[in-house]
Amino acid sequence: MTDYYSKHFTKTLKEDPKDEEAINAKLLIRAGFIDKQMAGVFTLLPMGLKVVNKINNIIREELNTVGCQELFMPAFQSKELWEKTDRWNTDNQVMYQMKDNSGKEVGLGYTHEEVITEIATKYIRSYKDLPQAVYQIQTKFRDEPRAKSGILRGKEFLMKDLYSFHIDIKNRDKFYEKIKEAYKKIFKRIGIDTVVTSASGGTFSKYSHEFQTISESGEDTIFVCSKCQSANNSEIINENGKNCKECNQELVEKKAIEVGNIFKLGTRFSKVLGLYVADATGNKKPVEMASYGIGPTRVMGTIVEVSHDGKGIIWTKSVSPYDIHIIQILNSKSEILNNNKTSNSKFKTEEIVNQLEKADLDVLVDDREGISTGEKLADADLIGIPYQIIIGDKTAEDEVEIKDRKTGKVEIVKIAEIKKIINN
Repeated sequence: MTDYYSKHFTKTLKEDPKDEEAINAKLLIRAGFIDKQMAGVFTLLPMGLKVVNKINNIIREELNTVGCQELFMPAFQSKELWEKTDRWNTDNQVMYQMKDNSGKEVGLGYTHEEVITEIATKYIRSYKDLPQAVYQIQTKFRDEPRAKSGILRGKEFLMKDLYSFHIDIKNRDKFYEKIKEAYKKIFKRIGIDTVVTSASGGTFSKYSHEFQTISESGEDTIFVCSKCQSANNSEIINENGKNCKECNQELVEKKAIEVGNIFKLGTRFSKVLGLYVADATGNKKPVEMASYGIGPTRVMGTIVEVSHDGKGIIWTKSVSPYDIHIIQILNSKSEILNNNKTSNSKFKTEEIVNQLEKADLDVLVDDREGISTGEKLADADLIGIPYQIIIGDKTAEDEVEIKDRKTGKVEIVKIAEIKKIINN
């Protein structure tokens, strides 16, 4: 697919937004990926949505591979349901709660354990129905008192939440480890490094696991073993000390951004909401549960935090809004006067676009007229697409310049070789 920048809904901004401190917010707003509506609430603009959709598709592919099924649950949740688990009053500092015109009290979901467990009571009746795992990618709402850090911490955000159901602890733990491995594959494909970090399980279990990306801008503090790469968060360190249990090395303190987490819920929700099944011997028992979260919009912000330079964003190849950014530098104010050169530039662009579309690559063409070469190149670096193809008069008719956004390396190549270079 090919898009032309002259037709884009958004354009780049020259200055950083004054009310943002986070790198991800500054760059994503300036480059035209997101727009701030108010503190903690952002619009995903067309290029931002393309990035998030690519993240979501990677998540879907890996979860579907291990047998998970996608559904979509409502954001509105009933007071009565949450009262059954005693969370309506205890979680009211986090959950948006309100009355509708009839006086009925409802909440906006920031998580869906109650809803999915109630649904499961209608379909899971026997051990033969287990295990099951269902997930959604849905907007969540959280009454965050200090919405900050751009799209890393917001009042409205996108979340992938997965819930699994099992006949016993052994089966649950086996699936839990399978999802842990699936998460590793997801983040590797997305292109960010994560450290699996032991954390407190809160009221649900002794331990949970967080997937943390090392970053100086992170809000979390974790302690990492440089030898075996195991890690603990600050809660676990307070319990177990600063030496690694696996190899007795001293753990190193680092700042990090949490991009995913997994919890063993046990029978906390199944007991209260009546999710019981008969086992092979006929005995009724509560279903074992676990939950697993990834924040796709938070992942997008994390990529920007760990992958940028003084010029702008550097997208990972798998989630970049486009594979190639073609820059026609013969459309500047001075050069457009030479109609022959401009015509040759457009012809060369069409030839390259046709070749790239046949290779199933997404292309953004900066075809704007009246914009200087310097502005176009600066915008390309700010937007951060992995490869830039520069079409100008410095190359022969069958050649173009290709710039690797990450390394800054520029080389002149034959048009016929573009596809091979990009694929490599």
